[in-house]
Amino acid sequence: MTLIIERKGDVALVTIDNPPVNALSQALRQDLWDAAESLDADPLVGAVVLICEGRTFIAGADVIEFGKPPMPPHLPDLVARIEMATKPWTAAIHGSALGGGLEVALGCRFRVAVPKASIGLPEVRLGIVPGAGGTVRLPRLVGPVLAAEMVTTGTPVTAQKARSQGLIDAIIEGDLEKGAIDFARAALDQSLPLPLSQRGVPPVDAAFWETTSKTVASRAKGEDAPLRALGCVRKATEADFETAMAFERQTFLELRGSPQAAALRHVFFAERAALRPPELAGVEPRSIRSAAVIGGGTMGAGIAATLREAGLPVTLVERDEPAVDRGLSNLRSIFESAVKRGKISPETAAERLSGIVGTTDYSLLARIDVVIEAVFEDVDVKREVFGKLSAVCRPDAVLATNTSYLDPQQIAAHIKCPERFIGLHFFSPAHVMKLLEIVPTAKTAPATLATGFALARMLSKIPVRAGICDGFIGNRILKVTRAQAERLLLAGATPQAVDQAMRSFGLPMGPFEAQDLGGLDIAAFQRKAARARGETPFAPIAERLCALERFGQKSGGGWFDYAKGDRTPKQSEVVADIIAGEARETPQRAWDQAGIIDCVVLPMVNEASKILNEKVALRAEDIDLVEIHGYGFPRWRGGLMHYAEGRGIADIVASLEELAAEGLAEPPSDLLCRCAKSGQFVFTD
Repeated sequence: MTLIIERKGDVALVTIDNPPVNALSQALRQDLWDAAESLDADPLVGAVVLICEGRTFIAGADVIEFGKPPMPPHLPDLVARIEMATKPWTAAIHGSALGGGLEVALGCRFRVAVPKASIGLPEVRLGIVPGAGGTVRLPRLVGPVLAAEMVTTGTPVTAQKARSQGLIDAIIEGDLEKGAIDFARAALDQSLPLPLSQRGVPPVDAAFWETTSKTVASRAKGEDAPLRALGCVRKATEADFETAMAFERQTFLELRGSPQAAALRHVFFAERAALRPPELAGVEPRSIRSAAVIGGGTMGAGIAATLREAGLPVTLVERDEPAVDRGLSNLRSIFESAVKRGKISPETAAERLSGIVGTTDYSLLARIDVVIEAVFEDVDVKREVFGKLSAVCRPDAVLATNTSYLDPQQIAAHIKCPERFIGLHFFSPAHVMKLLEIVPTAKTAPATLATGFALARMLSKIPVRAGICDGFIGNRILKVTRAQAERLLLAGATPQAVDQAMRSFGLPMGPFEAQDLGGLDIAAFQRKAARARGETPFAPIAERLCALERFGQKSGGGWFDYAKGDRTPKQSEVVADIIAGEARETPQRAWDQAGIIDCVVLPMVNEASKILNEKVALRAEDIDLVEIHGYGFPRWRGGLMHYAEGRGIADIVASLEELAAEGLAEPPSDLLCRCAKSGQFVFTD
């Protein structure tokens, strides 16, 4: 049973129980409709309270119905039915009221919530807009400014902010059910407010729409839904309720079938599936109650910070006391920065810092559940660390290396109980980036691998299993990205043109801006290691820049020049001269944005297909998640492989063959050629 009706005197309590998140399935919509009908006809009922069992209020649509034709009663009709009920409804919110859940609450005459509740319309994150009056009722309740912010970003607001803006009518500090019933009963003794459909919209300054439109467009980076959502809010301010509702519904239906919505649904389901991969079904992870981090530099401090955010006590180990102090200072800076940005309170920052013990004594790790090494990227240094850990840690403690390129099997070559060892590649900054590549060795036990995924869930990370190769999944593709960017320079493009083209594709920054931000010396170190292995990495211009100690923003110049205290990239004559010198033997051509994008992205697809074929990645969706969460690939394109399927694999093969004929890319891989006919990355051994 999804819905229960109880009489509490003259108040009817309607309780939704549709686990796990009380989603608005067709059955639940029908039950709510029937409840409105029966309660309106009950002379003993004066008011209705809508409340939910479980961990949350209605958290949105039923994901099972995503992409399927909706079945009646349709949500807009249900919200209208609740809104026009003769007995006023009060929504009692705990957890989250999201999407259709908030639209139902907006149909209620009143809304109350517990202090920790959150309220939002996240539809733009799925490439659509609210479809049951969210963009029409919300501005009538809180005004166009907050409504525009909520529907264009999809970001929920806290109950406290919602109360201050009039989005909810009361905060219930104690028992929600009792508080909501008392509120509903008291409201019967007062004049009822008009339903939102009968209210007007507060006016805004004439320049608001133009200014907000520019802001939304800049933030959207090519995504359609945010601007369309803003258009719906504007229509709500300029037209009558019915016209605005029709406009919203039409917009919703148009976007629901769009490629961007399909891409965002693809990512949504991929993220859900990534947390519990099918190959680990039935495998129990080890318990995680405590953690340690070896190394308090930028990466180690970031890892320790994200462990503390998850509530785990952390032991931070460094080589000497000054290094311990620097590590704790790095952590203090992370927490203080979060306070300045309003992410956490000063009290929370202090609590997180107090849960970290800094030490040089490895013996303090004897009872720790998970130890993550984050020291210098050198095999010998890491082996020394794991030798110490192997001697002091419990035999069942998980030992993990945070390495970007090194072979975890070489790092773990001499440790005791190698089945408890695993690679956990965090992305920098670790307390911000959501991606976690989980890299098992041949000896890693299934329980250890499952523990890696369990830790990722605790840390709110997106986990992806990766096989062992140079760079795993993400950095292996990144090497191709950088090589292709340099090939473009040799063939007549400029760093500015390449960066602009990739930003127009939807990336947050171009490959040369990104290298200047992170530091060219990092990639140079990896190229040096590759040459020591007998490889010949391609970076003729980058090598010249590093020889001049042009390492990026930190040195005042890399691919671009930077004025002191200014991160704005400026064209560099030094770089232009180096490019001209290196390009003397390369045929030049005129590049448009589409050509630049293909020359960068299609070889990335090609490399990704090799990664799939070698089973370094088990699924195309895993590569999509790596590129989105590790490298800023536009989410609304669905990730690299989803983009490739939408573009057409056969077309990509033909384009790669043309680029290869000009010496601008490698030929298409065998897997890519085999998949060209089906158009999908599905293959058998």
